[in-house]
Amino acid sequence: MLSTLAAATVAAHWGGPWFAGFGWLFLLIPLFWITVFVLIFVFAGRRWRRAAAANGGYGYGPRSGTRSAEQTLSERFAQGDIDEVEYRARLEVLRANRGDSA
Repeated sequence: MLSTLAAATVAAHWGGPWFAGFGWLFLLIPLFWITVFVLIFVFAGRRWRRAAAANGGYGYGPRSGTRSAEQTLSERFAQGDIDEVEYRARLEVLRANRGDSA
């Protein structure tokens, strides 16, 4: 009888509260940290995408299609691919299509 009592006592206290109906609590800590990391990645991704959209793409600094076209045209003129008359005509067309005279 003493051995049965000892075995029952060990079996009752072996698992502690985990076997007393609270076994699911061990899932809360990993679920908490998974949620924290998911939220960090979601907010960081949104911020990164918002910054990329504000910069006109995935490069550095503000860009616009017309500004880039003017730079390309200026480079072609500097390299001698086009003459001054063609450069000024194309620049005028670019600025007219942009809608302002800046």
